[in-house]
Amino acid sequence: MGFRASPRGRTALREELFQLIQTHAYRFREEPFTLASGRKSRHYFNCKEITLHPQRLELLCKYIVEKHLPESGLDGEEAFGGLTMGADPICFGIALEYRKQLKNVFPLIVRKQAKDHGTKNLVEGGVNAVKSCVVVDDVITTGGSTLQAIKSLRDAGLEVKACICILDREEGGRKAIEEEGIQVFPLFKKSEFGSLD
Repeated sequence: MGFRASPRGRTALREELFQLIQTHAYRFREEPFTLASGRKSRHYFNCKEITLHPQRLELLCKYIVEKHLPESGLDGEEAFGGLTMGADPICFGIALEYRKQLKNVFPLIVRKQAKDHGTKNLVEGGVNAVKSCVVVDDVITTGGSTLQAIKSLRDAGLEVKACICILDREEGGRKAIEEEGIQVFPLFKKSEFGSLD
C-alpha cells in the first residue's frame, strides 16, 4: 500500500522522473488527505514539488518534449495552456525546451476568472498567434480544473487538440475530459505508485 517499485521497461528519463515524483511529490498515509476536489484519499501528490523546482521542472519538460509528446502523436503542436497555476510552469518549461530546438511554441495562461479591468481576457499569451493548443494540468482527479481550462480556451477561439498531465489519479477525470472529445495522455497513473483507495 505504500511505495511500489516502478514497472520495468521504462526509459531512463521516465524512470528518473518517476523516482523524483515518488520521493518528493507522493505521500501515503492511513488517515486520508482532503483533495482540492473535496474527495478524501490516502494517496496525495503535490506535483508543485516537481514543477516549482528548477532542476526537476527541466527534467519533466525534457521528458515531455523528447519522449511523451512524440509517443502520444503530439509532436509539433503550436501552444500549451492550462488553468493557472498548476499548468503555468509546465507550459513555460515546454516552451523553453522547444526553444532549444529553435522552435516557438506558445505557453498560454488560463485565468480562473476574468480581471475586472483591462482586456478582461481569460486566456493570456499568444492566443492570436495560434489556432490550436494542448491543454495541460499537473494532476487530474475529477477533471474539473482541466474542463474549466478547455472551455476558456475554446471560448478564446482555439481548438483543443489533446490533454497532457503529470498524473491521472484514475478517479473519473480522464473519462470526463474524453467525453468532451479530448484524448488524455498522462505521464503517470496513481496505480503506478500504490494501490488504489
